[in-house]
Amino acid sequence: MEAIDFERLFEVLPSPHMVLDRELRYVTANAAYEAAVMRRRDDLVGGRLFDLFPNEGEGRRRLEASLIKVFETGESDTIAFIPYEIPKPVAEGGGFEKRYWTAIHTPLKDAGGSTHYILQNTVDVTDFVALQEAASLPFRTQSGSIELLQRAREAETAYQASLAESADFRRLFQEAPGMIAVLSGPQHVFTFANDAYRRLVGERDLIGLPIREALPDIEGQGFYELLDGVFKLRQAHSAEGQKLMLRHPGETAPRETFIDFSYHPIQDRDGRVTGIFVQAADRTDHFKAVNRQRLMVDELNHRVKNTLATVQSIARQSFKSVASEAARASFESRIKALSKAHDALSAGHWEAVDLSQLIGQELAAFGSDRIEMAGPEVDLVPRAAIALAIVFHELSSNAAHHGSLARDAGSVTIRWSRETGRVGERLVLEWREAGGSAVAEPDRRGFGTRLMERIVEGELGGDLQLAVDAQGLVCRLDVPTEGVEMGAGQHGH
Repeated sequence: MEAIDFERLFEVLPSPHMVLDRELRYVTANAAYEAAVMRRRDDLVGGRLFDLFPNEGEGRRRLEASLIKVFETGESDTIAFIPYEIPKPVAEGGGFEKRYWTAIHTPLKDAGGSTHYILQNTVDVTDFVALQEAASLPFRTQSGSIELLQRAREAETAYQASLAESADFRRLFQEAPGMIAVLSGPQHVFTFANDAYRRLVGERDLIGLPIREALPDIEGQGFYELLDGVFKLRQAHSAEGQKLMLRHPGETAPRETFIDFSYHPIQDRDGRVTGIFVQAADRTDHFKAVNRQRLMVDELNHRVKNTLATVQSIARQSFKSVASEAARASFESRIKALSKAHDALSAGHWEAVDLSQLIGQELAAFGSDRIEMAGPEVDLVPRAAIALAIVFHELSSNAAHHGSLARDAGSVTIRWSRETGRVGERLVLEWREAGGSAVAEPDRRGFGTRLMERIVEGELGGDLQLAVDAQGLVCRLDVPTEGVEMGAGQHGH
């Protein structure tokens, strides 16, 4: 069977056809089109549509909007009725002649689904309009063709009204502060990208291009694979603070950007995924500020640790002239307790420290079989964490030297809870030793006891009670959660 000559077929089609590229330049036109617009093909090819057929009125606006829509969406578009003046040849008197047309714009796509050309099939309906005007005189009847044209004009009017409403919604998306884009097909072809999205990528041309072609410099960063997964699995994906390295046009080095984003599959009525809706927010300033703060905190941590080491060294030298080795060891252990609390705060970027962690690191040397802790999660603010670290150090040091932990069978139980009373929400903690021996009431004039009282009652505004039963020491401290616990006052009871 002889192959069809499609070029010849295009040429002899009785209806006017022409092809435009993405710059709206003529690529080709058939003989019927030449006759309709009164121009030779050689005069058309390579020229811009609106240079050859200038029109600053409603006709150009609607025609241009239809063509752009097809390039952006990759879908056909029809203009049922459009008035558009065209220039007359000089041989026929020159000037412009008002014509009426219908037009169908069909995308011509490559193998990857990108639209590079548009095929226009247009029909000159000017004669029908003249007949309609004549038929509008009294006692005239309208033919079926004229009635069809009237319906087409009415349909086009209604269509343009719906486009106006759609344009308002589109403008909202276009000017939205958050980044929005719509990708079509398995190649993720851009069909929409708002102003914020285009600013992020350096005002690149995106519409009609697959993402791998439009943004080749994000290869290897995982975004292509995420999009493929959303399209294939029909499952949305979101992430926060995602690092993005993107080179803007004209720049040699990529910019470091941090974004929150989400990919949502777009499905048709049958549940098939046709594209992906992209939302994103630029969080670069926030994350850079966080990184700067983290660097400052790390530098502060380094300096404070050096200061603590210097204080410890000075104390060691000073205690050389003091007969009591116990005094030197006691002082150094308190400095170490502060250092450990500082390390815990540093790990949390000086935001909060968990109460159980603070107690656990003081008692870690005695093993979990001798220590029991129970209570809700409590995040201590830095000031309270440093203060209570000294309190727990004094209690654990006393237990290790004089209390239950000085005996192999001894143990310590620490329980805490939140309680609400007339004076507001309180954090109540009980330290109870067991397996030790009954000792005399602790000397409240001792330095360790006075230090704990000064911290709990003076600095934290709470109450400290110390007592001794048959098993050993019992300590109860009661402090307001306000100023001690992160997010105090937000707990349910």
